[in-house]
Amino acid sequence: MRLCIVSETWSPEINGVAHTLNRLCRELTRLGVTVDVIRPIPKVPGIASKVTQGLAQEPSQELQVRRFALPGYNDVQIGLASPAKLRRFWQQQRPDSIYLATQGPLGWVARQAAHQLNIPLVAGWHTNFDHYCHDYGVPWLAAATRRYLRYFHNGCDLTLVPTQQQVEALRGQGIHDVQVLSRGIDGDKFSPVHRDDALRKQWGVSEHQPVALYVGRLAPEKNLALLQETLQAMSDVRPDMAQVIVGDGPGRAQLQNALPDAHFTGFINKQALARHYASADMFIFPSQSETWGNVVTEAMASGLAVVAYHHAASAELIQSGHNGITVPTDEPLAFQQAAVALCQHPADYARLGRIARLRALEQSWSGIAEQFLRYLQNAQETHHASASACRIRSS
Repeated sequence: MRLCIVSETWSPEINGVAHTLNRLCRELTRLGVTVDVIRPIPKVPGIASKVTQGLAQEPSQELQVRRFALPGYNDVQIGLASPAKLRRFWQQQRPDSIYLATQGPLGWVARQAAHQLNIPLVAGWHTNFDHYCHDYGVPWLAAATRRYLRYFHNGCDLTLVPTQQQVEALRGQGIHDVQVLSRGIDGDKFSPVHRDDALRKQWGVSEHQPVALYVGRLAPEKNLALLQETLQAMSDVRPDMAQVIVGDGPGRAQLQNALPDAHFTGFINKQALARHYASADMFIFPSQSETWGNVVTEAMASGLAVVAYHHAASAELIQSGHNGITVPTDEPLAFQQAAVALCQHPADYARLGRIARLRALEQSWSGIAEQFLRYLQNAQETHHASASACRIRSS
């Protein structure tokens, strides 16, 4: 099989979508699938060095299109191309299926070109764009965004989302043919064995002092106000607790000013990230904008007790009180109280972290890639059957 992935982001960029696509690409290649990629020109060249380090999977063929940074948020980019440009690329090496990992301008153009060439389309739901409308102060755009997304996805043969919760939400919005494709975890890369006493000393804590960790973009959609309030409340009851914040974004300056004692690392590489996870004790994640949230599974695999909303990966993987703590969405006081209570009970967060790792290890990337391949094959069969039926009716 030949698959072409269309995405606004790709390794070596650091975000959940790029990570997910890279792992799928790696596993699909292992299964004998030829994977091509269409993406914007990277902001910083470097894919070759990442490939040689084994950190990124090199596609068979790649088409890079013009890149345009989102105004006010330079880290987010969109791709610009014409349908004719994509048609020429696919006519040279026609894929059996196309996977759209973006609903943005590049995804829209790819959808048009695929229809013109009669190539089966599978779309992924990697970003809750309608949720972002509220986070970025344009809530009046949410309804129009949902209408666009419904039209976009109903023009594809299949839409894949990471959770059953998301399946039900999209079906309720009138989107058809939606199925679950979960996300995996590398339990060797993210593991308690990477705990680093020297790193903890840099944070100013001994073996028995707690460390609360956050990993993710520092942007409005991550609910940074609640993160700040929660870490401050935890520090009030555990003054000896260290706070570590991994990531960067437009909200960093304000958060750093509000939490002067916290350790801000900016973006770090995967090896350092694994050590940061394993060297912490609790993972505090107040975001409600995720479709999945790879950081949750990374934290769980690293043996951390997670405090999160009952949403996305946390809703799928955490049984509250057994292998982590979740609270109902949109209840910030309950979230804060749960984190404050947990940091005062070392035996509890140690126990939750041990059980969390066992649950995370059930998320195998190889099994998820095999399921993805079955979805691609089913979409092809459905697409060709529908095309044949249309030809019969028109004859």
